[in-house]
Amino acid sequence: MNERVIKLDNVWKIFGEQSMAAMEAIKERGISKPEVLAEFSCVVGVQKASFEVSKGEIFCIMGLSGSGKSTLVRHVNRLIEPTSGKIEVLGRDIGSLSNTELREVRAMQMGMVFQHMALLPHRSVRDNVAYPLEIRNIPKSKRWAISDHALALVDLVGYEDRLPRELSGGMQQRVGIARALASDPAILLMDEPFSALDPLIRLQLQDQFKALVAQLQKTTLFITHDLDEAIRIGHRIAIMKDGEIVQIGTAEEIVMNPADEYVREFVQGISKLKLVKAHSIMEPIESYQGNLEGAPVADHKADLDQIIDLAVNTDLPVIITDGGVKVGLITKPRLLRGIQGGKE
Repeated sequence: MNERVIKLDNVWKIFGEQSMAAMEAIKERGISKPEVLAEFSCVVGVQKASFEVSKGEIFCIMGLSGSGKSTLVRHVNRLIEPTSGKIEVLGRDIGSLSNTELREVRAMQMGMVFQHMALLPHRSVRDNVAYPLEIRNIPKSKRWAISDHALALVDLVGYEDRLPRELSGGMQQRVGIARALASDPAILLMDEPFSALDPLIRLQLQDQFKALVAQLQKTTLFITHDLDEAIRIGHRIAIMKDGEIVQIGTAEEIVMNPADEYVREFVQGISKLKLVKAHSIMEPIESYQGNLEGAPVADHKADLDQIIDLAVNTDLPVIITDGGVKVGLITKPRLLRGIQGGKE
């Protein structure tokens, strides 16, 4: 995942007539979001957001309501214009595009899925998926063929002629994903697409979506307020607070090394057993003074759950290897600290 598809460079969005003055006050005086509202009658949506997303990556943006995550993602397809900063999509400055060019990028290179899909109730599932293609005047036979292929990708074969009201909530969301995939976009923008679903259906769709994105190599910005969901599907996670990105990293990096107390509170209830890998908590072999003969061995990518299975039957540390080479070890005290999340 080295080819850069999306890049945000110091993006700000402040809503209000005095947005530029408010932005300068934040930079110079460090005033807070409530202070900006009181002094300038402006609302801070996003401040100094910078990140890059590589081809095929699922980049999750997570935060509580009002954190700015949905505002941020709408800058990528320019539904919202930034107050300041630069956004590149597939190597093009999205802010410099003409209206015609922007419409073309949205239609051909981006697909967006919302929490509420707003499917057309009087149209069949096939016609709902084909609707963006119809707008582009693609012949009916071709757009139906594309629609049927997209529906097959989301396991809805046999439902092509049904109306949306005849489908469950999870199936309707899959129709929405199929509609986004129909134009074969390079980028998917997902704004809390599964948050209104029942927990079991939600888990199933998360797994299906992650497998589908991996298969099709779709670069994805995925918005969620649920850290469990971000951990489950994201390659990397950005955590937002008051319009600002406070930490970016893999799920393991964020759980083991939270950037501040805000992030620490988010991750404290997350189980580390399947998430944290041996290489993250191992110590140098030289740190152990005893005899390691008969000690169990695990790969450096083994998770804590696997390490526990080995450690429970011995008093010796678990030796960690990488390609058959001994690279470290994990003692029981170190293992317990790892379960706590790297607490020292």
